[in-house]
Amino acid sequence: MSQEKDGDTREAAGFAGFDPKTIEPYVVRNPEALAVNLARTVEQLGRAASAWLAPRERGEKVDTVADPVVDMVKTLARVSEYWISDPRRTLEAQTHLFGSYFGIWTRTLQKLGGEADAAPDDVRFATDKRFADEDWARNPFFDFLRQAYFVTSDWAEKMVSEAEGLDEHTRHKAAFYVRQITSALSPSNFVTTNPQLYRETVASNGENLVRGMRMLAEDIMAGKGDLKLRQTDTSKFAVGENLAVTPGKVVAQSDVCQVIQYDATTEEVLKRPLLICPPWINKFYVLDLNPQKSFIKWAVDQGQTVFVISWVNPDERHARKDWEAYAREGIDFALTTIKQACGEDEVNAVGYCVGGTLLAATLALHAQEGDKRIRSATLFTTQVDFTHAGDLKIFADEDQIAALEQGMAAVGYLEGSKMANAFNMLRSSELIWPYFVNNYLKGQEPLPFDLLYWNSDSTRMPAANHSYYLRNCYLTNSLSRGEMTLAGKKLSLKDVKIPIYNLATREDHIAPARSVFVGSSIFGGKVTFVLSGSGHIAGVVNPPDRNKYQFWTGGPPKGEYDDWVKTSKETAGSWWPHWHAWIEKLDGRKVPARKSGGPLNSIEEAPGSYVRVRA
Repeated sequence: MSQEKDGDTREAAGFAGFDPKTIEPYVVRNPEALAVNLARTVEQLGRAASAWLAPRERGEKVDTVADPVVDMVKTLARVSEYWISDPRRTLEAQTHLFGSYFGIWTRTLQKLGGEADAAPDDVRFATDKRFADEDWARNPFFDFLRQAYFVTSDWAEKMVSEAEGLDEHTRHKAAFYVRQITSALSPSNFVTTNPQLYRETVASNGENLVRGMRMLAEDIMAGKGDLKLRQTDTSKFAVGENLAVTPGKVVAQSDVCQVIQYDATTEEVLKRPLLICPPWINKFYVLDLNPQKSFIKWAVDQGQTVFVISWVNPDERHARKDWEAYAREGIDFALTTIKQACGEDEVNAVGYCVGGTLLAATLALHAQEGDKRIRSATLFTTQVDFTHAGDLKIFADEDQIAALEQGMAAVGYLEGSKMANAFNMLRSSELIWPYFVNNYLKGQEPLPFDLLYWNSDSTRMPAANHSYYLRNCYLTNSLSRGEMTLAGKKLSLKDVKIPIYNLATREDHIAPARSVFVGSSIFGGKVTFVLSGSGHIAGVVNPPDRNKYQFWTGGPPKGEYDDWVKTSKETAGSWWPHWHAWIEKLDGRKVPARKSGGPLNSIEEAPGSYVRVRA
């Protein structure tokens, strides 16, 4: 009995008693068929190359934005300078790496000899989905590759963290670029070094690669010369049909937005209407994906008169539309529309992400102008202080912004795919490489998923607007410092004294919770800080009936973020009812339900035409 247990332990620890029969799935049985399919794979790869080249040769596609590889090389060169400038450091770094490789080789030989693994496996192996296949531990070749990958990744990160003489921004960029490189070079991303891919290729005689390269060509053609990585089956969704279907009317339209009013579903509604200002980096219907997930529908069902700004998907005509234009022709235009539709001067407002940053700046402008129409503001995952803005700061130094501005000047806007790629890079191990492997190496169509369809429905950004945002927020952090100028006035968030409901999400990689917390202290009035579980989207779009995640509430957002979290109260489920109770407590007066548009003539049915324009 004890011998059996001992054997089981050795088997779990590695590949003691390795059975050569386990390599049979890796043996090519039909080399002729494999050769034919490899030739077909090369043919499809040629189609992909032609799809990339053709629009550039015709002059339809101009690569105007500087290649991020240039900045990556410059940044990592700074790290290399430190290690190669002193031969002793160079030798130390090399010795550490090769010593680790030798240790892996020694343990591999021990396990092949039937000895128990002396060193415990990397704790990441148990949770890393890339290495879920059992042959990553059972097969000596793949086990060695997997361990060597982790050792090399750790070594590369150590080279960045221990390099001296780097400023904080350069070190941050270097660490980010190293993560991108190690994610890209993972053995799970290649056919011959991924056991599952290898077996599937052998079993199908390479048919998976033919399908995958065909999909690659299709995705480059869909991107009109750029790779538009498919993350979902887009044929299953259509805006206005099974996405963004909450009934309503487009009641006004400007050069930069449409204003939608949604039909009431209750006999009475709150006297104060609700205006939602979403980000223009993505489309508003993340808050109206379907009736079960829709924050908009839920708010309507709670007795709120909901208006939403649907931003234009800009082109060269909007090149000079800056933040002032978005404040005046967006938020102020919507407030005027609400007055015309409902006769109400007082409004509750919601801003999401950069839409919340614009809302905060507009509130500071309103405070100087004596405009008191917005009586409360709710901010979803919104930064007003960008000190701790996370990995997006990687793309926002002077050199990169200047290069970006030069590219935008040629066409008047930033391509939606450029921003989408930047967001995907923040979580490349989840949003890029799994789809690369499944789509182009396994040849599998992705499953339909509404949130990923929305994520792929990218928008362009006007040159003036995007430049202003990058420079004033990420580069100089001028809004929190009281140095941002809008409409000729210098803005101070201390002038904003209306109640603020400031929502952060705990796992946010775009607007980190710490950054949102720090921004809470800059406003001049009372701020209710709430922390939600999950990330930038799921932490916001969390309907109560799903009973998912949790949220934390506590005292005023002062002091250190970690201290606030330690003393906060955790509540299971969605924060939505807590927010609605906050809204009602501010002003619970009710009036008979309003008809969409009121005296205004509706332009078209919701969700309108602006949101349907594809980038």
